[in-house]
Amino acid sequence: MNMITKIDELRKWRNAVSGTVGFVPTMGGLHDGHLSLVKASNDTCDNTVVSIYVNPAQFSPNEDLSNYPRDLQTDIEKLDKYSVDALFFPDDRQMYPNGFSTSVSESQLSSKLEGKSRPTHFAGVTTIVSKLFNLVNPTHAFFGKKDAQQLRVIQKMVTDLNFDINIIPYDIVRETNGLAMSSRNKYLSSEERRRAGILNEALTKARELLGQGERSTEKVKRFISDKILSEPLSKIDYVSIADHMTLDEASDLVQSDVLVSVAIFFAKVRLIDNFEFMIRD
Repeated sequence: MNMITKIDELRKWRNAVSGTVGFVPTMGGLHDGHLSLVKASNDTCDNTVVSIYVNPAQFSPNEDLSNYPRDLQTDIEKLDKYSVDALFFPDDRQMYPNGFSTSVSESQLSSKLEGKSRPTHFAGVTTIVSKLFNLVNPTHAFFGKKDAQQLRVIQKMVTDLNFDINIIPYDIVRETNGLAMSSRNKYLSSEERRRAGILNEALTKARELLGQGERSTEKVKRFISDKILSEPLSKIDYVSIADHMTLDEASDLVQSDVLVSVAIFFAKVRLIDNFEFMIRD
């Protein structure tokens, strides 16, 4: 595994390789969700690049930038079990040099759902991902479905800006109690992590309701909210049932493909989860 910290080193490496290049961008704190993307890249592409960079531009002033999980050595040990050709872990001076004043933003999808709670978040995401795409020049890039809105924003950016990259979505990887794997789960105690399974439990039951023919968005949202709030450590940020592509809130659930998504604060840790549902009445 080539360990690369400098942009010129990355470009030199990239110019020397041939064949398909799969890219897995991360902020570290690697878990089985990230590693499933690395495996997918290994299975799909001739070369695999992983980046680890905690991007300050996607954190709001009141968020956890300074405390975000960082353990590079453990991340490297996990990646050693896979066929990673290059690991890129730059510092802020490489990615945001003095005088940096340019950003990439998406204006339609980014203002909804997560964008309402974190209004500067997606501009930070699209800026850093576009920079990384430019540097790595991948043929394929792999993203998890847990961050469903981020996935759609990046897909839109790739289309709008004519990046010649195949964006490959991969299913959510979950802990044994159904909690979606996230680097931020490390903030939870073992008991809190166990109890946070209520989030997936609520969404699983909501999927069952839709499968049984329930078509009232308000009833399904209320069910999800009531189930989550039955756990005293939970505080809801939003519950959404939206068109799975436009992310506009859905009122008519006839012949619709919807994204059911939730953001909560659980013992002060912000958790998100979702599922897609195809309605064919």
